[in-house]
Amino acid sequence: MTKIACQALLFDLDGVLVDSTPAVARVWNIWARKHGFDPEETIRKAHGRPSLATIRELLPNADHAAENAMVEKMEIEDVEGVVPLPGSAELLQALPAGRWTVVTSCTRKLALVRLRVAGLPVPEKIVTSNDITNGKPHPEPYARGAQLLGVAPQDCVVFEDAPAGIRSGKSARARVVAFQTTERDDLLRAAGADWIVKDASSISLYSDPKNDGLSLLLRNPL
Repeated sequence: MTKIACQALLFDLDGVLVDSTPAVARVWNIWARKHGFDPEETIRKAHGRPSLATIRELLPNADHAAENAMVEKMEIEDVEGVVPLPGSAELLQALPAGRWTVVTSCTRKLALVRLRVAGLPVPEKIVTSNDITNGKPHPEPYARGAQLLGVAPQDCVVFEDAPAGIRSGKSARARVVAFQTTERDDLLRAAGADWIVKDASSISLYSDPKNDGLSLLLRNPL
């Protein structure tokens, strides 16, 4: 067991709270084939980043807004297999309001759809690709999430599954717990993860009278 004291938690969405991997893969597979790209490599490039960033990188001369709108529409419509990941519902329900939020590379519309389809609580304030200028791995997303909760980033713990997201959290000066849900351990560690655990089922809260914030237990962290 590892104990962590903090003031707030910042959660990535896909691969951390929600399993949307099959839906994401289907959408980017279709998009990649349409434009003549390797589907597997395209899916990897898109992982953990705003879709607009991937589109700009791969199609520098395209109508980026139109392409992004098409990808968003496809992802909103494809919710087959979108389910909560193990332990995510239980952990979120145990947290006090105002002590956590979601920081995702999804658009706001898509994030709300996936949270609701998965049956997870929706925080009052969230950070999406619509709310930032610089996406992950830039520190802006997680710095913005901490700001929304009125907490310094260094007093937050970030939960991520993607190297880009881990780098975002670390560069914002937060501590990062990485989940083994979508990437290899060596890639998570190379990105700077402080701890690696299986998923949200490896995390629980405990009472610590010396801590006025949140007290976490990590089971079997690497």
